[in-house]
Amino acid sequence: MDPSIVALLSGLGLCLGLIVSIGAQNAVVLRQGLRREHVGLVVLVCVVSDAALQAIGVAGVATLVTSQPWLETLARWAGALFILGYAFLSARRAWRGGGSLEAAADDATVATGPGGAVAVRARRSRLVTLGTILAVTWLNPHAIVETTVVLGSVAATHGPERWWFLAGGIAGSTIWFIAFGYGARLLGPLLRTERAWRILDGSIAAMMLVIAITLVAG
Repeated sequence: MDPSIVALLSGLGLCLGLIVSIGAQNAVVLRQGLRREHVGLVVLVCVVSDAALQAIGVAGVATLVTSQPWLETLARWAGALFILGYAFLSARRAWRGGGSLEAAADDATVATGPGGAVAVRARRSRLVTLGTILAVTWLNPHAIVETTVVLGSVAATHGPERWWFLAGGIAGSTIWFIAFGYGARLLGPLLRTERAWRILDGSIAAMMLVIAITLVAG
């Protein structure tokens, strides 16, 4: 297979494997999607931020690694070990179950009137929503390490084709955030079930295992 296609698919698969997990960022995206409130803003921030972090990883970490042959070998094995660990955790969640993703309840204030207590939904302002999604995206060290260091290191193993890896990674995150944000109304009920998350975690574990094997095999 053409190396550029391999790099593209590797970036797409690894990015999706890392990003499709229960976390603060996905919880905010799901909540806003379910409420149909500022979805475009949230999705745009997530897509642009993730693309920027991936570009920093590939342009910085990957470029440094490719300039030193011994770092390329280290990055290959370190990336494979990280991915295998991620696959193990996903497989364990799939085996044990107990996973679910509940969107935060709509903010509400209670007003008392002639008809009794009436729940009045208070829409979040655009500024508050923007601040929230920026915080969970840029103030999460674990996510930043995954996006820059891990993706950058794995991209380095593809040498000159690392930019195709970046293209695949950006495509993966873009597809995910758009589908998750705008499809939340359809995905919400499904993703609240334990069975759905066990299937999802099992699929992620299998995909990560394949990527780790191909990474070590070169």
